[in-house]
Amino acid sequence: MKIAFFSTKPYDKIFFERENETYGFQFNFYETHLGPHIVNAIDNEEVVCVFVNDKLDRKVIEILAQKGVKLIALRCAGFNNVDLDAAKEFGIQVCRVPAYSPEAVAEHTMAMLLTLNRKTHKAYNRVREQNFALNGLLGFNIHQKKIGVIGTGKIGKAFIRIALGFGAEVIAYDLYPDQDLIAAGVQYTTLDQLFKDSDIISLHCPLTPDNHYLINKESLAKMKDGVTIINTSRGNLIHTNDAISALKERKIGLLGIDVYEQEEKLFFKDLSTVIIEDDTIQLLMSFPNVLVTAHQAFFTTEALTQISQRTLKSIADILTTGTTDNEVIL
Repeated sequence: MKIAFFSTKPYDKIFFERENETYGFQFNFYETHLGPHIVNAIDNEEVVCVFVNDKLDRKVIEILAQKGVKLIALRCAGFNNVDLDAAKEFGIQVCRVPAYSPEAVAEHTMAMLLTLNRKTHKAYNRVREQNFALNGLLGFNIHQKKIGVIGTGKIGKAFIRIALGFGAEVIAYDLYPDQDLIAAGVQYTTLDQLFKDSDIISLHCPLTPDNHYLINKESLAKMKDGVTIINTSRGNLIHTNDAISALKERKIGLLGIDVYEQEEKLFFKDLSTVIIEDDTIQLLMSFPNVLVTAHQAFFTTEALTQISQRTLKSIADILTTGTTDNEVIL
C-alpha cells in the first residue's frame, strides 16, 4: 500500500515512520500542499494523507479518482477543505482524526490567554534588555471572570476544566449541551447572551456554513468593551477586518489567534527572509494587544503520536474491513 503525504514537515516523517513499523506501508512525502499544481504527481498511490491547508476541491478529487486514489486520510479533525460531494460522486472514502489530545489545544488556549493578559512575552524581552520596570505590564485576575466558551466538544470541555481550575465562571454555547459540564456548574446560554455577558470568549467549534464569520461587526457590537477573544479553532470563524476595526475602537481589548482565515499562504513556512504581501496579517500583528501563533496549538508530542497512530489505524481498518470509526460519512 502506497500513501502520498502532503504538507509534510520533518516532524511528520518522524512520527509516521515510527508508527509505520506496525503496518509496513510505503510512504511518499511531499512538502508542498495538495492542490491542482501538484495533484498529477500522484503515481500508483491509493491513499493521500493531507492536512488543514490542503485544498481538495472537485477538480483535485476528480484527478485523484482518475489516478486510482481510493481514500483521503486527513491527519486533522476538520474536513471543511474537502469537497465531500465530489468525494462521494467519485467513490473516494474520507477519514479524519476527530480527537487527538484535546488537552494540547486547550492548554495552548490558556497559554495564549495568560500571555496576553500578563504580558509575559513583553516582560521576557524587557528583562533581557535589563529593563525591570513594571509599567505597561498590568493584567487582570482570571479568577471570577466570566469566560464564554463556544463549542463544548472534547477541546472545549478540556479548556473549561482548566478555566474552572482558575476559579472562573464559565458560560457556554453548543447545539448539544454536555450534562457533565452542567453538573460541574457550567451554564449553557444563547449566543447573544454569551456575547453580552462574557469578559473572555474562547472559540472551540468546527467551521460550518452556519458559523462562518461568527465573530463579525454585528456580534462584536453585542460584546463588552475591552472583551478578550481567543481563537484556536478555525480562522474563518473571525472576520479579520471587523476584528481590526474593533481593536481600533477598543471594543476588543485582547485578541489571541492560533488560526487565520488566509493562513494557508503563511503558516508552517519560514518567511523570515521574504516580503509578506498580506497587509491584513501585517496590520493585525502591529497591535500591541494581539498575539498570533502559527497553528501551533496541536503541536505536542502526545498529539502528534495520536495523530499518526489513529491515521494509520484508520487506513488499515478501511483496507481490511472497508470502513473505520473515524470515517467521514459522505
